[in-house]
Amino acid sequence: MLRDLIFIVSGYLAGSMLFAYIFGYLFKRKDIAGESKDQNPGTANAFLYGGFWCGVLTLCGDLAKGFFPVFLYINGVPLPECSFAVAFVLAAPVVGHVLPIFHRFQGGKGIAVSFGCLLGLVPDIWPLAVLASVFLFFSLILRISPNYHKTLWTYVVAALLMPLFVRELPILVGFGGIAVLIVGKLLTSSEKKEKCRVRFVWKL
Repeated sequence: MLRDLIFIVSGYLAGSMLFAYIFGYLFKRKDIAGESKDQNPGTANAFLYGGFWCGVLTLCGDLAKGFFPVFLYINGVPLPECSFAVAFVLAAPVVGHVLPIFHRFQGGKGIAVSFGCLLGLVPDIWPLAVLASVFLFFSLILRISPNYHKTLWTYVVAALLMPLFVRELPILVGFGGIAVLIVGKLLTSSEKKEKCRVRFVWKL
């Protein structure tokens, strides 16, 4: 129980570290999220407003803060033997990123962090494969734009498909929580929500 609580809290605190702010100030001496249309301290804006290295380091940082809490928790106790707390450990870094205690609970969308969390489940790659496959499908085959709508539908569809490939209930609950957080963040964001466009790539 204590071990579970330590990893949940640590994952949340790690998630609360918003690297887009950190590297934005290091490289550009400015708030790159404040300059963006959606006010999101995430990887995309780090690249757009902070430059290549700011974007790369932000991406690595966001992936890492999702990966390490989950990986270290699973590595200490093999997945089949883990308690249901793995669901909370899996979601904690995303909760931290979306509702960061270090930034007055005003955070980012949690997309890169969620990929890092699922990567932390290795050698079980199915959860990550499902999310990545849906993302690629909506990017390369049935193209949904703008990114707001693509992201929303990616997490909705991935959550619906996940039970077909993943049997561990804690993983399903954890990813379900992640999907709810990200979709909720998107729906309540102040960014301008343009009309959704859906096209097969060969009809563009």
